[in-house]
Amino acid sequence: MDKVSDVTVKPLDKSIYMKPFTMHYIQNGTKKTWDLLSVHDSVAIIIYNITRDVLIFVKQFRPAVYFGTIPEEERKVDNKIDTEKYPPELGITIELCAGIVDKDLPLDVIAKEEVLEECDPELVHSEVCRLRFYCEVTDDMKVSEGGGIGDEIIDVIEMSVDEVKKYVSQDNVKSPPSFMFSIYWFLYHKVMQRIH
Repeated sequence: MDKVSDVTVKPLDKSIYMKPFTMHYIQNGTKKTWDLLSVHDSVAIIIYNITRDVLIFVKQFRPAVYFGTIPEEERKVDNKIDTEKYPPELGITIELCAGIVDKDLPLDVIAKEEVLEECDPELVHSEVCRLRFYCEVTDDMKVSEGGGIGDEIIDVIEMSVDEVKKYVSQDNVKSPPSFMFSIYWFLYHKVMQRIH
């Protein structure tokens, strides 16, 4: 996963995932502009294995996270990034199983496809929380190792509830804000509810 080399930054030509726009507007009599990106909606799934009391996540290299760790003066366009000085593991994140909504299907169907693609187990019980889903799985539901399809490079990892609490309370959490929101939702609505 962290065998990344020949890193170069180029200007954005076009993207199937996002479209850049500039909004022009007048606010309190002053003309203004603001640059925007239109992106796909996505689904994210909190997967809890009730057999072993662990949460299932994915680890993957995220170019934007990696890029953000490199000092600005060294990440100029057409400038080759020194991967010895800035090792690729700086861009490896821990995330929920997730995927973009790029099909005309119900969100729960897209969420199930993502779980099967990335992590493998079938959804048995799910709750929808906006575009975030929660599902409980068991060990005997596993039929493969998951890990993505095509050229996706994804490692499936598991953490106990205590490991998750320790992970989210450290100073440098390599996970998106939506991950943190989802973990705190799980801890409050699932773990705390079991205690009471």
